[in-house]
Amino acid sequence: MTGYTQWLSVPDVAEHLDTTPGKVRRLVEEHALLGQKIGGIFVIPADMLQDGEPLGGLAGTATVLLDGGWGLDETLDWLMSHHDDLGVTPLEALRWGRKTEVRRIAQLLAL
Repeated sequence: MTGYTQWLSVPDVAEHLDTTPGKVRRLVEEHALLGQKIGGIFVIPADMLQDGEPLGGLAGTATVLLDGGWGLDETLDWLMSHHDDLGVTPLEALRWGRKTEVRRIAQLLAL
């Protein structure tokens, strides 16, 4: 992953979302949140949370890439890496409401 990000454990994400760890795991299964194991612990980037909810547009964007044959690590790396066409990371663009633009780029990459 490029750049600095804060990583949260499943219990930490559950606290931020005011829900249970089981619900967080379901959100991961549904690709509304993505994460990876670091040091044997599954963690989720804090940037995937906004206002006590999973970041809007993330699930659809992740699904486009995953259905296009991308792996989870590759998808997570793309979401967290600076993209010249966006001027920011795709996660930042989603945070700013630029879902259509992010999804369009993801669709082109998944072809």
